[in-house]
Amino acid sequence: MQPQHSRQRLDTFSLDCHDEAMPDQIARILITLDDTKPAVWRRVELPLTNSLKTLHLAIQAAMLFENSHLFQFDVGDTRYGIPFDDEWSGTPTRDAGNIRLGKLVERGIAAFSYTYDFGDNWRHTVVIEAVSPADPEKEYPCFVAGERRAPPEDIGGMMGFEDFVEAMTEAGHSERDAVVGWYGGVFDPADISPEEIGIRMGRLAKRRSNGRVAHKKAQGLQ
Repeated sequence: MQPQHSRQRLDTFSLDCHDEAMPDQIARILITLDDTKPAVWRRVELPLTNSLKTLHLAIQAAMLFENSHLFQFDVGDTRYGIPFDDEWSGTPTRDAGNIRLGKLVERGIAAFSYTYDFGDNWRHTVVIEAVSPADPEKEYPCFVAGERRAPPEDIGGMMGFEDFVEAMTEAGHSERDAVVGWYGGVFDPADISPEEIGIRMGRLAKRRSNGRVAHKKAQGLQ
């Protein structure tokens, strides 16, 4: 089933995401792996004070990727990732840790792309669906929903992934034993392992919580 977008307009919100005295504002974000049918998608929630680097880590957690390759966000004409100057294209890559989600919302930016692993070229469409106050009972970032398992690392791009899934799921396929051995087990395209996603997201949330406590101590608030 294709995920349904929230209808909340982003431009109805006014916020200062740098003001610690204000309640957290949370972005609900839909990530869809391009060119997958049925779609591989995840929905996550992150504070607007989080950077694109944290969003990258949340996508890695939600897709069960291993964060072993480079990544890049393309927001309009601006590229964010690990900063470096590209001598070939002439387009610099800005630090993804220096741009907050709240700044994108302030600019009215609701959709952009995320690419992971420039070899396999996993390109995703990212949509900021809604902004709302944080739920005090939740820890953020958090996983909301999703469908279909994402590709394993180093599978050879979309064509390699399609061949891999066919070998895994087609009864009597001649390559099934080989791909099971390579993968280390059976790959179920419908099983997204929500428990494992929750564990990975929990690590990110704990890191954020520890950072907030350290910040308050540094400011003499504790």
